[in-house]
Amino acid sequence: MHKDDGYTEEHVASTSAAVPLALRRVLGLVVSGAATNRAEIARRSGLARSTVGQQVDHLVGTGILEEVESRRSVRGRPPRVLTISPQAGTVAVVDVDTAESQVAIADLTRRMIARDAVGVRIDAGPQAVLNAVAERLQSLLESNHRDPGRVRAVVVGLPGPVDFEQGCAVQPTGMPGWDGYPVAEHLRERFHCPVVVDNDVNLMAMGEVTQARLETPLLCLKIATGIGSGLITADGDVYRGADGAAGDIGHIRAVGGGNVLCACGNVGCVGALASHRAVLRGLGIPEVTTDDPLFGTRELARRIADSDPTALHAVRQAATEIGEVVAMLVHMFNPRTVVLAGPLSELRDDLVSAVRAAVYQRALPLATRKLTITATQLKGNSGLHGGVALGTQDVFSPAGIARLLSEEPGPDR
Repeated sequence: MHKDDGYTEEHVASTSAAVPLALRRVLGLVVSGAATNRAEIARRSGLARSTVGQQVDHLVGTGILEEVESRRSVRGRPPRVLTISPQAGTVAVVDVDTAESQVAIADLTRRMIARDAVGVRIDAGPQAVLNAVAERLQSLLESNHRDPGRVRAVVVGLPGPVDFEQGCAVQPTGMPGWDGYPVAEHLRERFHCPVVVDNDVNLMAMGEVTQARLETPLLCLKIATGIGSGLITADGDVYRGADGAAGDIGHIRAVGGGNVLCACGNVGCVGALASHRAVLRGLGIPEVTTDDPLFGTRELARRIADSDPTALHAVRQAATEIGEVVAMLVHMFNPRTVVLAGPLSELRDDLVSAVRAAVYQRALPLATRKLTITATQLKGNSGLHGGVALGTQDVFSPAGIARLLSEEPGPDR
């Protein structure tokens, strides 16, 4: 939760302390799935059954949990299991990208309820983009009968460095007007709840871990307008660095970078040489047209499907350059999994194969003996799933639980 989202540190500390430890323990076991009935909770928590019963009754009474009959086939009376109530609240997610933004809403069980796309380009500026995505989120809430007053968290992914504490982009390239713009504050005024802003590839990496269940440590690369990466540690935490610049690997100098000029002002950056945009430019394919903001993506996919030799060579050359950088990152972070995402990763197996070949050629056996390099299985949805995971994580933090309890008068609200 950000320091500027309407809650002082003293307020967070006092509200968190006001939540009984027993209640937090009970809810934590249910949320994690470690215990799904009263007997299991008592056994795992070490709490007296009467204490567990009191806390469960309170959580059910406030509409945060619900107790239902198990669907498992058993003799006699079916056991009753505890789960997060689908009506306990909603998490809203925004994944901002160059040509359009993805939006989604989910309940607190992380079940995706609805998603949509908003076709406002990022260079239209933060106010235009954020107003458009907020309107679309409001529409999704209304059409799916979700109470706008029960939006518990909004999570935003931005395609550039992010100050996680302040909730804004920091010196991003190709995002005019976004540097320092108070994204969290803008959306908090609209939805009246905590807003979390993170780098888009951090959210993608989290989505690959939580939804695709890939092994950690995990390194996710997004190869699109630029090239960025997100790292999830062995403990399941996002590594963001000191200033939000961790993972901005598109500005590492490529082996064959030469004097190719990058948007950052330097020359030879791997993003300027091997990104999706760079491949399109090298092939003379327009990135967008008046009628189709995704023209370049579709046209390159068509040429690859038709086995166009020039297009295949361009993709493989880009993949080799990316593979050199990935090999360096493999030595530095020793990940268990590397996931390639973005438009280039969805073009047959050429990108993954070429990156894999470069990594295994350059990296030492110790760093690669248990390494898996794969394309994303979530396509363009990994950022949305990661946003849902990060949002529910905030909702069920000690401060988030305190907010839930203070805002919940009961199921008849």
